[in-house]
Amino acid sequence: MRSLQFTAESSRNGLLERDFTVPGVPGVPGVPGVPGVPGVLWSPASAPAEPAPLILMAHGGGNHKKHPAMSGRAQRVVTGCGFHVAVIDAPGHGDRPRTAHDEEEVAELFRARAAGEPEGPIVVRYNDHLAQLAVPEYRATLDALQELPEIGAGGPVGFWGINMGTAIGVPLVAVEPRITAAVFGQHWPDVLAEKAKRITVPIEFDLQWDDEHISREEGLALFDAFASKEKSLHVNSGKHKELPRFEADSAVRFFARHLGGAVTAPA
Repeated sequence: MRSLQFTAESSRNGLLERDFTVPGVPGVPGVPGVPGVPGVLWSPASAPAEPAPLILMAHGGGNHKKHPAMSGRAQRVVTGCGFHVAVIDAPGHGDRPRTAHDEEEVAELFRARAAGEPEGPIVVRYNDHLAQLAVPEYRATLDALQELPEIGAGGPVGFWGINMGTAIGVPLVAVEPRITAAVFGQHWPDVLAEKAKRITVPIEFDLQWDDEHISREEGLALFDAFASKEKSLHVNSGKHKELPRFEADSAVRFFARHLGGAVTAPA
């Protein structure tokens, strides 16, 4: 087991924020491991008497572990349910340096965008590469987090990731039995559909009906691929970056329902 190394701590608005590093994370075949993966753990400022559920989150492409989308969702989960929330920087994001491969893929994405060409094939390919690296990192992070007494081994664990977070989360949830509920959305089915067929835990899935990058058919195909007996599709009008904020409130209620909690404050 790997113990977290906490590197900073602060508290505000009912949240205890602790930066951490997970040392010695193993690599995947052909890719070396990394000396440490940086992450952040948000917890209730007043420690609960008993271990509380954990939500693992993954950020979107080009963002980082403390992006406002992450801290905002964490605020809702921690103050609304009393759960813990953890995010790690994806490879090549946040406090992690980009590799030459990262630079090439990002440059290709910007080239396609400037030329008015479809971004999907590039994003799917690059996100699949990042997921291969991130999945073992998330599993090692979960190992380390469950060593903490306020989380504990065997406690409920959920996953929440949209866009690139879905690209990482689907293969993670497909192989990680400790995760028992997940919120996904807004990604292409190309390399994820086969993995989604292995997922049977409750799912909430967000889809933008007017997404300029992901067609309705593609979004519906990924949702349809999940083998979960309980899965809910949330469709809203609007473009790719116009996912309504009230979907975050719905996700909080979803996790409270499936991880044994209750929404005790306005989310």
